[in-house]
Amino acid sequence: MLQTEYLRNLNSNYERILLDKKPEENRYQYCILSRGGIRGLLPCSLRYINGLAYLYYDITSKQNVAQLFSVRCITRAWLKDFFWSMQQIQQELERFLLDSGNILWYPEQIFQDLENNVFYFLYMPYYEGESNFGKFLDFLVDHIDYDDEVLVDCVYHMYEQMERSGEAYLQAQIYEDSRVLEKAAPPLGGERVEEIEKDSEEPVQPVFREMDTQGDTEDDLQEERREEKKKLFSFFEGKRRRAKEQREAYRLDMHRALDGYAVAEELDFDQEYGRTIYIEEKAGDLEPAHRLYTAEDRLVASLEKAVHTIGKKKEEADIVLADSSVSRLHARITKEGKEFYLEDLNSTNGTFKNGLRLQPYEKRKLEKGDELKCGRVVLIFR
Repeated sequence: MLQTEYLRNLNSNYERILLDKKPEENRYQYCILSRGGIRGLLPCSLRYINGLAYLYYDITSKQNVAQLFSVRCITRAWLKDFFWSMQQIQQELERFLLDSGNILWYPEQIFQDLENNVFYFLYMPYYEGESNFGKFLDFLVDHIDYDDEVLVDCVYHMYEQMERSGEAYLQAQIYEDSRVLEKAAPPLGGERVEEIEKDSEEPVQPVFREMDTQGDTEDDLQEERREEKKKLFSFFEGKRRRAKEQREAYRLDMHRALDGYAVAEELDFDQEYGRTIYIEEKAGDLEPAHRLYTAEDRLVASLEKAVHTIGKKKEEADIVLADSSVSRLHARITKEGKEFYLEDLNSTNGTFKNGLRLQPYEKRKLEKGDELKCGRVVLIFR
């Protein structure tokens, strides 16, 4: 089990991994990694603290995939870019005679520079753990856009092939299979096939699977294809249903935060008609709305959702701070129960609570009157 943590040192952010034994730092992989210059790998250095050995990976101005897609879906375009970058890094590793099996494929260890749309991977010298690409596929299953049939089809096939072939699947075949993502994305508002009609006259073509067709009639082939397609959709139906339930719960939370709970009571109009009924609102019935203000007492945002992302990129941030000291994705405020928490998103210029700087991805509870600082921008939580 890897022991990892995030920290800041001078002007850089790092992910630090504790090594379970003293490394042979003169061996090839340590030497080539410390030299740096390999495109697509996170810069790494070996350091000793109190007799313990650590690998420091520079993650400044980058976001890990787990954070990027904690509340939004993975699209076909993003996944296509990812597999292109994955193929490039494997070619780079071959060029430097490095073992591609030492890449950590956990979503928390895969990073993206949003400014340049470049991916960075974490290389662990002489890694002896099991292949962890299956963890990444599990993450895809939970976070892909289920309205994109081609994307669902592709991930299903990769999941199945990884189960069958294991590590060998990552050598070449996965890139052949990922080419299906190059198809034009469905237009907005386009229809999605939710189920396959048994009486459909059009044959349903499988996207990937090859079948033994010798001796089969055309009707048999069509039926096998229909069954294959049904299997695909049933595999993801539970995931799709849970994703829909989560979105619906999120929508209800927003309505409740905006309007409180509206309760309709049935009245006996024969007896109560013409009577004025006063409903007393108790002080503790509704939660007070929390807001962010500037130091000059100007309202910036009302915190009515479960998650609010702060940054300067309006396409991805809920609270946009147009200041050069603010990162594209800088920080996040989350509501857990009745409490609010501030979390740094590996920002370049730091996130502060009452003057104390948060470590990358550190989360701290907010209290009324707290001063938040994102780069140079000061906000007050009330």
